[in-house]
Amino acid sequence: MARFKALALIPALALAAGALSACGEEGGQGTAAGGVQLVASGKLTTCTHLPYQPFQVKQGDKIVGFDVDLVDLVAKKLGVEQSIVDIAFENIESGEAMNTGQCDLAAAGMTINDKRKAKFAFSDPYFEASQALLVKTGSPIKDLSNVAGKKIGVQSATTGADYAKEKAAGAEIVTFDDLALLEQAVKSGQIDAGVNDNGVLYDFVKTNPDTTVVTEFKTNEFYGIGMKTGNTALLTQVNEVLKASVTDGSYAQIYQKWFGKAPTWQPGSPAAG
Repeated sequence: MARFKALALIPALALAAGALSACGEEGGQGTAAGGVQLVASGKLTTCTHLPYQPFQVKQGDKIVGFDVDLVDLVAKKLGVEQSIVDIAFENIESGEAMNTGQCDLAAAGMTINDKRKAKFAFSDPYFEASQALLVKTGSPIKDLSNVAGKKIGVQSATTGADYAKEKAAGAEIVTFDDLALLEQAVKSGQIDAGVNDNGVLYDFVKTNPDTTVVTEFKTNEFYGIGMKTGNTALLTQVNEVLKASVTDGSYAQIYQKWFGKAPTWQPGSPAAG
């Protein structure tokens, strides 16, 4: 009798195991167009660090921006929706976010460089940038040649931080966790100047006329979309989308939307001299 009861339980246990397995598949990885494996079924999960206006910024309950619109093109090609996760930039820049499966890709106004390429893969370049210097309007500071004793703000783990530490001789480097804190510190006079990418600083001064960008530093930087090393299926799809966005005009439309002018550089163009 005991043996009969045990045998009778086997089909029920098998059904339960099957149900658990189905639930696990639904909440786990999914496969999108082009054989791309995703960390969440039906979603292209993007890691970013907010705010970085106009590339990604929260407006109401939505995250919008230049990077967001570009990655939406990738999601559309894959037949899924983009889902955005806001995490510390250090976790993106280190590659941890992609390598541990927190996201499929990272779009965070992130410069391609050898240090980062050793940790994760990059798409083809999608945006040309350089470092710039933000000060209060009327400040005597015009560049980084004579800032000894001054407080120069930077954002943690960025190429701007590296540049300021190298070029701002004798200055006190003050590090902020995000762009907004850096910009507001310049505006309030907490620091004497701030170094960050030109696109975001020019966007800030549009609505903050008591601040100004006094100079740019030609650093020949290009943004790329980050992915886990070896994820060639997703890398191929992203690069195809970037190329197609130039051909069909969508890149220029998105650029115009967020920067109010036509792009002077587009994906596939040669680097500026």
